[in-house]
Amino acid sequence: MDTHVSDTTTPAGAGEGPAGPVTDPAGHAACVVTLGAGGPAGGHRGELGGKGTRLAELSAAGLPVPPAFCLTTALFDAYLRETGIAAEAAGADPRTLRERILGTRMPAAIADAVLDAYGSMGRPRVAVRSSGLREDSAAQSFAGQHDTVLDVCGDEDVLDAVLRCWASLWSDRATVYRDRDAPDALAVVVQEMIHTDVSGVMFTVDPVNPRPHRLVVEACQGLGEGLVSGQVSSDFFVVDDEKLEVVEERVRYKVTKCAPLEPGRIGMTKVDAAARSVPCLTHDQLRELGALAVRIRDLYGSEQDIEWGVRDGVFHLFQTRPITTRPAAPAAPSGALSPYVAPQPEPVLNGTLWSRMDIGEIFVGLMTPLGLSFARYYQRNVHTDCAGALGVRDTGEADLHMGFYQGHVYLNISYSSYLLAQCLPTRDQRHFTSRFVSEEVDLADYENPFGTFPGGMEDLLSTVHWLQHTAREMTQMKSRSQQMVDARLYEFDRARGLDLTRMSRRELHGELHRDLAWFHDMHIGYMPYYINAFAFYGLLTELCARWLGSDGVGLQNRVKTDMSSLRTVESAKEVWSVAQAAKNDPAVLRIIKDEPLEDIARLLREDPAGQRFWDRHMEPFLRANGTRGHQEMEITHPRWIDDPSYIFQMIRRYVADGFSIDDILRRSSGWSDDSREVLGRLPMPKRQVLDTVISLYALCSELRETTRMSMITSIWLVRNVVYEVGRRLVADGVLHSPDEIAHLDFEDVRRYLAGDEDAVRVFDRARIDAARRLHEHNKRLPEPPLTFVGVHDITASVRPAADGARLEGLAASPGRIVGRARIVEDLVWQADEFEAGEILVTGYTDASWTPLFAIAGGVVTDIGSMLSHSSIVAREFHVPSVVNTKDATQRINTGDLIVVDGDAGTVEVVESADTDPQGPPGAAGTPAGATTD
Repeated sequence: MDTHVSDTTTPAGAGEGPAGPVTDPAGHAACVVTLGAGGPAGGHRGELGGKGTRLAELSAAGLPVPPAFCLTTALFDAYLRETGIAAEAAGADPRTLRERILGTRMPAAIADAVLDAYGSMGRPRVAVRSSGLREDSAAQSFAGQHDTVLDVCGDEDVLDAVLRCWASLWSDRATVYRDRDAPDALAVVVQEMIHTDVSGVMFTVDPVNPRPHRLVVEACQGLGEGLVSGQVSSDFFVVDDEKLEVVEERVRYKVTKCAPLEPGRIGMTKVDAAARSVPCLTHDQLRELGALAVRIRDLYGSEQDIEWGVRDGVFHLFQTRPITTRPAAPAAPSGALSPYVAPQPEPVLNGTLWSRMDIGEIFVGLMTPLGLSFARYYQRNVHTDCAGALGVRDTGEADLHMGFYQGHVYLNISYSSYLLAQCLPTRDQRHFTSRFVSEEVDLADYENPFGTFPGGMEDLLSTVHWLQHTAREMTQMKSRSQQMVDARLYEFDRARGLDLTRMSRRELHGELHRDLAWFHDMHIGYMPYYINAFAFYGLLTELCARWLGSDGVGLQNRVKTDMSSLRTVESAKEVWSVAQAAKNDPAVLRIIKDEPLEDIARLLREDPAGQRFWDRHMEPFLRANGTRGHQEMEITHPRWIDDPSYIFQMIRRYVADGFSIDDILRRSSGWSDDSREVLGRLPMPKRQVLDTVISLYALCSELRETTRMSMITSIWLVRNVVYEVGRRLVADGVLHSPDEIAHLDFEDVRRYLAGDEDAVRVFDRARIDAARRLHEHNKRLPEPPLTFVGVHDITASVRPAADGARLEGLAASPGRIVGRARIVEDLVWQADEFEAGEILVTGYTDASWTPLFAIAGGVVTDIGSMLSHSSIVAREFHVPSVVNTKDATQRINTGDLIVVDGDAGTVEVVESADTDPQGPPGAAGTPAGATTD
């Protein structure tokens, strides 16, 4: 599928230029070929381009191709001659030629030939697609290099779309792709536009897995352009090419789709709620699609990449091309199954404990190639110094601290606990390892393959070093926190005042170097608060269990630590304040409630009342919270200041629900706490010890949250520079679209800015495509475990039983609630759907989700731990929560009535959404949630 999609058009006569003599009207008509008529290519083989030729062949073979005609390369040549552009082409600047075509009216005889063919089709809505001579060949695909204009209707708009396709022969990206070779002529296909219900791609051989007899299908709701751009979720199927049976199936929750928003405008919209969690295709449809794929492969005698769509139950084929890359040979067992990036001795390889629990939450979840390479930079340049900030004297080898497995980042717990044994609180490695282990792993007989840290003089030196460092830390922790807060505001304001677009390449390199230095310092400054809060929580848990017995079970989660003022929780209150300001101004509220999300910020600034609201309320809010975002180390994710859509969604939600600030404050500070009564039973010395530990936990937690904003702001600064580089690469044609920034390597960005190499050579197209394919492969795979020892075969993971009605996880926040479930996968798109009191069910959360907790009845996540974001914030808002259920998002449906028991760690579906006699959630008479103590 072409990745460049235009949803606006320009009048065909815009600009005047020489029309040239009309020489041969009859000859022009002969250069317009109805596809499928007169054989695979009629008398014009070689003039239809790759796409046109393939469609003609599919049509002639009786395969279901929508009606289409092709403007041959001969017609394009005639256009160039008659407008005088051909005489200018030799040695001309490509951009000048493109502008000439877009500004020159199509000669009348050529336009008549095009419109006669369009009239013969009945003048339907059409897709106008470029068809290059080398396009879709076995050597080069040219996919996305030339333009496509979708959903066009009317004579003038069709002519304009044809000109745009012709002009794209000299687009920056096409020029770069052919490496400045002379351009070939370009054909154009005009095909009836099918507004598909479901679209996708099918590969007659798995492009990333060498196993035979696998037809791979990816399917999404709506038009296929959303799948190609990576903006929508898709289902994944594997069909046996001999029996045509479905042998593998992964159905994802689908929130958005690409579809017509209005005539002539294609964009993103929501998938109907009833279609989100069901497969895009039935097994019967997959068998039918598989049979079509086998026919096409037999027709060409080679493996094919096929684009298809379904409308009203009928399949349509839009394109087929040879698969230009074959699956790589299987990697060595250790490389495929271990997070280590370098070979290791067998005992280390098979005995290492890996975990992705609580690693700052900024690494949680699948990461893009750019995100992974940035994490690798962090590992090599920052992480060991973070260990030093904890008082570790010997910080070890950077490559051993972290690992990477199927697109996820893991912490090497074995090596980390080995090094942390230099510090007194973690001299016993179990104090550290037990905090990073989920219930999948039993550490009863575990032995660290790295052994214990050397004793004797090394231990003595390390202990002295740790004591001196800790003494300094205790005296400086508050002042350093304030310095980090002040520095964050300075750096934020400075960044807002910069215009990166006006910087030279060398200046941009200097800016990135500066930002990375600050990134380094902020992570080192943050790490002690994070680890010390972790340590005091663990100590509190251990002392409660030891001194209070059964009375102390879960006490650490009930203790009132006065952390309702944490920066993360405070952001929910501040969103409420912004919502109140909007509610009090009808003009502002109308814009926020009624306008498309992507237009709200612009429309507010264009409106006098909106501008006042922006200056008085949005700007202070964004200055305080704007660098928050989802999965912050994944620098492809925009922050609130880059895209405030989520904030507008929450404003809509808070206004609609009528929440008062008292509602939020009660949830974050009004909990009835029995911990003081329990602690009162202890002897005074033990009670004083626990009070001290509670105070230190509260202090470190507060400082952690305060300085976290500095840490994540440092990531945002780096992101700004990377995306400015990406913008320039798109403008120069090195990248097809901004979506491809996600497939870059961070080291290539640094190398490009640091030198004077040509961008085409630094950002190699083959490596970008390989990174994209690997990322798509990782997206198909089951979620890997939070922790495992040695190696893990992810292909052995099995899909949970569909009829499971009871789930077990970690009891993260006490209380019991009965309510309707709401699956949330895309925070921005779904925040306005969430009803107050519903149970939030999602994969995991981070700081950007906090405002939703203020109105949630309960929280259930697939992954998480006692100190993950979802657990901490749920406790602060006193929302019952169960985390680490593994597969709640697959076994619970939106609208299910569920019981969340935050004391027992269980979630039970008591009534399925499709059997609810009172209708869907929100229907009259259906309670949003009911809580029991």
